[in-house]
Amino acid sequence: MVLEVHAQPDIHPRTAPPDAVADPVAPPTPAARPPRRLAIQTVNVSRVYKLRGEKTPKGTPPRTLTALGGVTLEVAEGELFGLLGPNGAGKTTLIKILTTLLTPSSGTCRVDGLDVVRDADEVRRRINMVSGGETSGFGILTVRENLWMFSQFYGIPSRAAYARIDELLKVVELDDKAHARINSLSTGQRQRMNFCRGFVTDPKILFLDEPTLGLDVNAARIVRDFTRDWMRRHPDRTVLLTTHYMAEADELCDRLAIIDHGAVLACDTPANLKRLVQKQPIFAIQVAGLGPRSLAVLGQAPGVVRVTGDGDAGTGIYTLQFILESEAAIGAVVTALTSQQGQIMSLQKHEPTLEDVFVKLVGRSLSTSEA
Repeated sequence: MVLEVHAQPDIHPRTAPPDAVADPVAPPTPAARPPRRLAIQTVNVSRVYKLRGEKTPKGTPPRTLTALGGVTLEVAEGELFGLLGPNGAGKTTLIKILTTLLTPSSGTCRVDGLDVVRDADEVRRRINMVSGGETSGFGILTVRENLWMFSQFYGIPSRAAYARIDELLKVVELDDKAHARINSLSTGQRQRMNFCRGFVTDPKILFLDEPTLGLDVNAARIVRDFTRDWMRRHPDRTVLLTTHYMAEADELCDRLAIIDHGAVLACDTPANLKRLVQKQPIFAIQVAGLGPRSLAVLGQAPGVVRVTGDGDAGTGIYTLQFILESEAAIGAVVTALTSQQGQIMSLQKHEPTLEDVFVKLVGRSLSTSEA
């Protein structure tokens, strides 16, 4: 049996007493914080590719593919910013532009205050990048030698480089492979070495493109924990992360952007993005001892927008779903259940996920889009 009850409209709206006045001793308004410096800024950045491989009538220009269509983003210094999107959404193109590997077709792009086209050499000195699944390094070199060689491209003194390398290898539990040749490493071990390579230069801005791809659960956890800890110890550092793991983005990112077909669909904190798909709190409560008429009473509890029930009238056990005006209304619901002799067996708040947000904006799940 399924029942549904809607709350009746309040025909006696509550208003403040006519003699109510504001507190004459209100606390002073705190001074506004100065805006944080921008680590990354893009303004109407687009990237258009000419499809030269196709045959076109003589005199007809080749067709084009728009990978990015006017992307505007701002990432503050000290943020861990995420990019979510299916394959072909434009994430890789945007990262290549930010890391000076591609030039934009139009628009402006600045990294650490520098133009990525005009100041490309200086930008490269301040950034680093780790891509999941890449095969980097020289197979005849050991892990420690390869990381040292990479540090020399950035001019890191050998003593400082070796100290960082040894510390990072311990973090990712690869110190026992420090003197092993790269060609003897497994795929997961290579990925952990690549992760170390991203941090050994102590970059101001780090681009992590699928950093946990190919890692086991424990190694992925170590990577996430170290990234957060590194940013806590260096609050002036910035990380831009792309990932296909929604839980990873939810755990790590201060803010994130969802991108598809070369356009930014939404950009906010994970919590605010979730509110896009669920503006009112939802609670599921399993109760025993209720009669069929009890649901009508529960629907009239203060703050209840709607209540639905699914259960057995014979046993009096129901699973109720309450949509509330605010979380505070759950207290009135519990009181109403008690007044109806209901015994609460379980209570759980339904939390929307980033996957829900992604499906709402993109139209399909990330796992489906990767198929």
